[in-house]
Amino acid sequence: MSSLPRRAKAQVQTSVSKDDFSYISELSSASEDDKDDIAWEPQKKVPRSRKQTVSKQSKPKRAPRVKKNTLQLSDGSEGVAVKEELNGSVAIADVDLKEKKTKLDTAQTRKTAKTKGKISAPSTKRLKVDGETAQTSTLEGGCSNIEMPSTSTMQEGACKKEEDDDFTFGQSPLKRMKTEACPQGQPVKFPSSANNIKEEMEMNWDIVQVLSERTNIEFWVCANIIRLLNDDNTLPFIIRYRKELINNLDADSLRDVQQTLEELRAVAKKAYSTIQKIKKEGKMSECLLKALLNCKTFEELEHVSAPYKTGSKGTKAQRAKQLGLEGAALTLLQNPAGLNLLSYIRPGVKGLSALQDVETGVQHILADMIAKDKDTLDFIRKLCQNRCICIQSSLAKVSSKKVNEKDIDKFLLYQNFSCNIRNIHHHQILAINRGENLKILMVKVNIPDGVKNEFCRWCIQNRWRPRGFARPELMKILHNSLDDSFKRLIYPLLCREFRAKLTSDAEKESVMMFGRNLRQLLLTSPVPGRTLMGVDPGYKHGCKIAIISPTSQILHTDIVYLHCGQGFREAEKIKRLLLNFNCSTVVIGNGTACRETEAYFADLIMKNYFAPLDVVYCIVSEAGSSIYSVSPEANKEMPGLDPNLRSAVSIARRVQDPLAELVKIEPKHIGVGMYQHDVSQTLLKATLDSVVEECVSFVGVDINICSEVLLRHIAGLNANRAKNIIEWREKNGPFINREQLKKVKGLGPKSFQQCAGFIRINQDYIQTFCSQQTVSSGQSHRAAVTSSAGVEVTGEKQGKKRSKTTVDVVLKPNPLDQTCIHPESYDIAMRFLSFIGGTLYEIGKPEMKQKINSSLEKEGIEKTAERLQTSVQTLQVIMDGLSQPESFDFRTDFNKPDFKRSIMCLEDLQVGTILTGKVENATLFGIFVDIGVGKSGLIPIRNVTEAKLSKTKKRRSLGLGPGERVEVQVLNIDIPRSRITLDLIRVL
Repeated sequence: MSSLPRRAKAQVQTSVSKDDFSYISELSSASEDDKDDIAWEPQKKVPRSRKQTVSKQSKPKRAPRVKKNTLQLSDGSEGVAVKEELNGSVAIADVDLKEKKTKLDTAQTRKTAKTKGKISAPSTKRLKVDGETAQTSTLEGGCSNIEMPSTSTMQEGACKKEEDDDFTFGQSPLKRMKTEACPQGQPVKFPSSANNIKEEMEMNWDIVQVLSERTNIEFWVCANIIRLLNDDNTLPFIIRYRKELINNLDADSLRDVQQTLEELRAVAKKAYSTIQKIKKEGKMSECLLKALLNCKTFEELEHVSAPYKTGSKGTKAQRAKQLGLEGAALTLLQNPAGLNLLSYIRPGVKGLSALQDVETGVQHILADMIAKDKDTLDFIRKLCQNRCICIQSSLAKVSSKKVNEKDIDKFLLYQNFSCNIRNIHHHQILAINRGENLKILMVKVNIPDGVKNEFCRWCIQNRWRPRGFARPELMKILHNSLDDSFKRLIYPLLCREFRAKLTSDAEKESVMMFGRNLRQLLLTSPVPGRTLMGVDPGYKHGCKIAIISPTSQILHTDIVYLHCGQGFREAEKIKRLLLNFNCSTVVIGNGTACRETEAYFADLIMKNYFAPLDVVYCIVSEAGSSIYSVSPEANKEMPGLDPNLRSAVSIARRVQDPLAELVKIEPKHIGVGMYQHDVSQTLLKATLDSVVEECVSFVGVDINICSEVLLRHIAGLNANRAKNIIEWREKNGPFINREQLKKVKGLGPKSFQQCAGFIRINQDYIQTFCSQQTVSSGQSHRAAVTSSAGVEVTGEKQGKKRSKTTVDVVLKPNPLDQTCIHPESYDIAMRFLSFIGGTLYEIGKPEMKQKINSSLEKEGIEKTAERLQTSVQTLQVIMDGLSQPESFDFRTDFNKPDFKRSIMCLEDLQVGTILTGKVENATLFGIFVDIGVGKSGLIPIRNVTEAKLSKTKKRRSLGLGPGERVEVQVLNIDIPRSRITLDLIRVL
């Protein structure tokens, strides 16, 4: 093979200004132990017309073209061509590399390439399979038949199309794999040959290992979660149908792993963008590259990259290096006897004009070296773990700016505050941060002097001890460097790390608390079958009322003025409405004039004014109802209705079906969180949206009657797909079975897999619909043409890129579609029915439950699962689906609204009084309980102990969620400040 000219070869090795770092340079920079790792290579835009494979014959012809930067290597027998991918990669060497370095790199590259075998020229397009490159599978053993989870294989530069995914509607690949790796009934792991997960951007740490350490979850579980998420599986789908792969993790734990994974990937992404930026400036070195690739947090990355930011005048160490003092600093450590600082003096040169200036420059360089050393930082961090590190806050000295006195009073507890960082509570961190942002508090981290002294002693005696005898004046420079490094560089870094870690943990806990509260609120037990009157209280503009039917239809809306001297006259109108619509339940919003409106209705009820109706009332949160009432969604749902009256409708529907109504409101406006405006809004939105999706999916929706808004939150669906489903339903009539979902535009195999298990089809409704259809209407509904072979083919309109014409194989209802059993498990469900002697028509009936129980008594669930060749978790889902009644709603196990007939005032309370109440909100410092006196009482978190919780609560957590009923005792009453302190007696 012909080779490049020597000059061209050297240019390829050292060029960094226009082109990126080559594949060969990356290999040459790697250690011998890392030869199997594929260096990160940035994605490069490639025209679609370019072919992926390049023949070996065409490669030598392109070799002499230096512009393409293709390097030809010869091992004496057969040439190995390795093409450099340019534009955006990481360069290790500077522009001024010597010829000797170039030759060394070339020789090492030949050795590396030879060790890895005959490597064909990598193409400019890269195949990405489950986060791994196609090159990885070639280099690691050359095995191409390794069984992997179901993933979509696509080429870069081409749009991913769901319709083109290689997916079968039967058993998923993950399910097929589980019997090969582990015995039945045990947590399923991926095959050992597929354990290595390659990220698109490789760092010097294993992402699975770091993820496992940070979340305290088994390594194999983290590896499985990464693969499942890479395969675009949703959290509800993973939690319900892939339990064996995640070792039965709950939703919160799985969400925590997902968020931590995203953080680590964000750090890797920023690290590589930083590397590229520094590379373009020609400041990259192997040492710096290694330090950047070792970073695991944003704080470490910021610390390492700070001196190389563009636009800055440089650090003190950089300016000293520019003066040529780096050699003196290194000599002081390696050969102090041969150092003569006087030789560096240059009269007239700023920074070198006097011996003191030279000593200062050397000190700055040594301080920088100490602060960037990994072993040194690891030692000081370990040292801090064993010492008492405190965070302190005090009142800021406000001179020019005038701060509101009320705001200052809010931070009274933190105006002289000190606490060990290991003992401080999350809500205290958030409060301190808020006070600091408002310029009310000053915050600092106090590291004891003993830590500094021990650190300096260790450095002098171990890590930074000079190699040889050093004169006293040189040792003084070293001591000053240690002091300067700790005070100016290391201490601020530690403070940033401590506070960032505390803030991050506090934000996560706050968001998780918000998510738990939201889940509890969304899963409040519905109150079906009642006609309800919703009341949106008000003073001057009156109370807006709306009466809705048991099916949520608006029967009547009106405005009554209860607090303007017309209360008696309006009572007649309210009584007439309640009697006309046979409504005995009033729902009052908890906004302005709530207490007066509650007193008004309670007084009428106590006087038996609404006889013969036995009227009761309840109070619900109206948070977000006003925002929803003016939204386009409300205008579409209730056109022409006044926005004020819409809020009354929303208040009533929150009792009838809380989930269906609350999903219409942006989660952060529901008002069940803590410091929601101070935490990361991206993290908050992602978590709350995930909780909503989880709740809606687990409750399930009847696809033939549910609203478009509710359908959007089903796992695997979005706004467009929900809209397309509703349009298909309006055009073709109700869905007969789940298989018809495949006909909906934009709903491909992957979306069907994710959403099918959470969609219900009511069999009674379908049978009624089918019986009422004539032959012509039935043909119109199916829009099908029967072929001579008896197969019905749908007449769907063809799409632009592929035909939407599909074969309709199953046309009759399937009773399994009303259960939580996933279509991928229908075959197993039918085998199980045959095994226990049951039929599809017995689903949800007592005899089915009896047959399942008797079967399990004879043969345990483990043996039954082994007989059916499935996992215990999948069989459990099947048994649940077969035994649950058609109208089953697991929300009935949660708390119902608290209906009342009378009220109590704050002045009526006494210390020691025992009351029942409903949890309104849960925070990190306590539980707010509505005890019916107009002001919520607080149960301090220290009073919520395990002994006071029910067995169900003990299994779940020590947290109480909104809607739960509790029995409490009054501990303290502060009427001027309207504060009530409670003690938890028990959970009802």
